This record gives sequence, structure tokens and C-alpha cells, in this order.
Amino acid sequence: MRRLGHYLFVRHRHNWLQLLRFGLVGGSGALVNMLVVIVLKRVGPNYRDVFIDLPLTEFNVRWYHVFVTVAFLVANFWNFVINRRWTFRSTRHAAWFAEYPPFLAVGAIGQLIGLGLVTALIHSGSPISLPDRVFDDSTGFRTKLYWAQLISIVVVTPVTFVVNKLWTFSAVRTGRPTHLVPIDGDSPMSEESVAEHGPQPSAQHPEEREPAAAAPPEGRAAS
Repeated sequence: MRRLGHYLFVRHRHNWLQLLRFGLVGGSGALVNMLVVIVLKRVGPNYRDVFIDLPLTEFNVRWYHVFVTVAFLVANFWNFVINRRWTFRSTRHAAWFAEYPPFLAVGAIGQLIGLGLVTALIHSGSPISLPDRVFDDSTGFRTKLYWAQLISIVVVTPVTFVVNKLWTFSAVRTGRPTHLVPIDGDSPMSEESVAEHGPQPSAQHPEEREPAAAAPPEGRAAS
């Protein structure tokens, strides 16, 4: 049990710190996301109205789908900039245009999951729909859209953290999966890498190197 605790909380303390920082950034991104949704709901049409009908189907895209998608794009770029500079500290390892497309792709996958969850929470016929008698849109605190969006953020954020850690800010900058740069230092070697491969040998001065053994003269057998 002690070894397990050491492995989880000592050897991987930088991962926990990254998760904490990612959570703080995600919290700020959630605020940005919610602010954008609130502004769009106030200045835009009724969020339950149809935005566009999907041809050849009984389904349609409603304005709340548009609101949460715009909010996602704004918050996604906000999170990317802060995570890149603070959480994963990858600004010196890859250009932003190399890391942002996969970050956006990961976020887009999370957004699709979030859209499905928001739709299920708002649609009255859904088994997990938020109760209309409580969330009747009479006040901001009882607006169903706000709570549905907040729940989707809480559900999707841990998934995007794991994928971004393992892919966006790690594999992209080298072309293959690697350990992340520890957030408490500038060395690209993680503790796991040091334990696995040993410390990197220090460069020796040419004068300090041991001379190579002289080869025996030809025709004479080595003793």
C-alpha cells in the first residue's frame, strides 16, 4: 500500500499538478463558455426555436445548438492558449498551429458528446430531461439551457483532459507518444524516463577522456 501511494503521489505528482492546473483552466473556460451562452440567449432568438430543419428527417437543429457551439469555439481557444502556456508548457516545443488543430479536434469530439447530452437534458421526451416544473425558464437560475450546458461541461472536461495530455501536447511535438514536460521544471526528461533509462551521461572534456587502448602490432599474438 505504501509503494502504491509512493507511485501515485510521488512519482506522478507532476500529473496531479497538471490535472489541477487543467481543472483551473477548465473552470475559467467554463465561465467563458457560460457567459457566451448567456449573452447569446439574451440577444438571440428563443433557444428552443428551430434554426434549420434537417432534410429527409424528422429532426432539426435548434438555436440552443448554435449557442452552445459558438460558446464552445470561444472557450476552446481560450483553454488552448492557457493550457499551452501554463498547464503543459509546450510553447517551446511546438508551434501553436501544430498543436491547435488536434486540440480543436479533441474539443470537437467532446462538443459532439456535449451536444447530445444537452439535447437529452433539454428535450422533454428524453428519459434524462431536466424537469420542466423546476427548470421553467422563469429566472436565470431556473433556465434549463444553463444547467444542461453546465452539466455537459462537467461530464466532458475529464475526457478532453486525458486525450489532450496523451496526444495534443505530447505526441504532436515529437511525432510519437512521449512523456510531457514536468510543470515544475524545464527538463524534457520525466521522472519515469529517468527511472527507465537512467540519467543522461554528462559530456566530458576532451582532456578528461581515457585514451583508447593501443592495438597490438601486426603479426604479434596478443598476450
